[in-house]
Amino acid sequence: MSTPQTATAAGSAEPSILEEKNEAGVLKTPLLTPAASSTIPEKPALTADQQTKYDWLLSRVKGWTEVHSTKDKSGPLTDSEKMWLTRECLLRYLRATKWHEKESEKRLFETLAWRREYGVEELTADYISPENATGKQIIVGYDKQCRPCHYLNPGRQNTDVSPRQVQHLVFMVERAIELMPARQETLSLLINFKQSKNRSNTAPGIGQGREVLHILQTHYPERLGRAMIINVPFLVWGFFKLITPFIDPLTREKLKFNEDMTQYVPKEQLWAEFPGGELQFEYDHDVYWPALQRLYTEKRAERVRRWEAGGKQIGEKEDYLKGHDAEGVSPPPGYSTEADTKSPTTS
Repeated sequence: MSTPQTATAAGSAEPSILEEKNEAGVLKTPLLTPAASSTIPEKPALTADQQTKYDWLLSRVKGWTEVHSTKDKSGPLTDSEKMWLTRECLLRYLRATKWHEKESEKRLFETLAWRREYGVEELTADYISPENATGKQIIVGYDKQCRPCHYLNPGRQNTDVSPRQVQHLVFMVERAIELMPARQETLSLLINFKQSKNRSNTAPGIGQGREVLHILQTHYPERLGRAMIINVPFLVWGFFKLITPFIDPLTREKLKFNEDMTQYVPKEQLWAEFPGGELQFEYDHDVYWPALQRLYTEKRAERVRRWEAGGKQIGEKEDYLKGHDAEGVSPPPGYSTEADTKSPTTS
């Protein structure tokens, strides 16, 4: 077991700016680092067969020059898309397809097309902001394996059913991924179906539920570490029974209902709204929302800088991009950072 890496990057904002508390000592912004007691499990080394399959997939992906789309978004592979195609990204798709190389290549290409067509990188904080005005999704703290804790609070629902509600989840998952420390590739989902004065039915619609499941299982494979769910009312139990056939068996094993959350999250980093949690957090949209976006932007900018310095490689190591490893994969012969100044977007 190894100690977790800090979540801050060189040149990032001062903790006093991001970790803002009110006079009562209540946190209002994301936590910057996991608890000192949290550790990231070691990953097993690839077998010879797995390495061969990875090498095959990498060679195929390096040959891609264009993304084909059925929605008039076909075009050359962008720098941002190349940076997304990390070594670990390719391995996640290989694991998700049980190491079937051709199926992995097919799914990777489909996800690239989906990201373009859905506009994942075009979703802005201003556009999504109304959805999170009540704090119905929050990223704060880390579990015992240094996974970011992504809270869903259906009782705080403040908008009518629309595509933006699903876009909101995608937007927040992208930010949870950016906040993952080096060597950690998964997140913890914590869902509290507690009812509110304004929301008695906290169950999502079946159609929307299936859409969310499809997006997460198809385009974010191997990203869910654990899902912890509490205060499940009768109607929500019915919802889970209806969607269970659509949930991948491996994902079902990660669902924990009404368990002691302190088994999985240090009590000092578990939001006090969950039993056993001691983290005093209060959602203030005017404080939390800009702080989250600032943290995300800084981390992404640092990752872009390292990707460019490493030679803009497809198959780059995520641990290098996040500052854990001093060196990445070798840059191509003759590469110069001055030869091409075009970089992925950082907003």
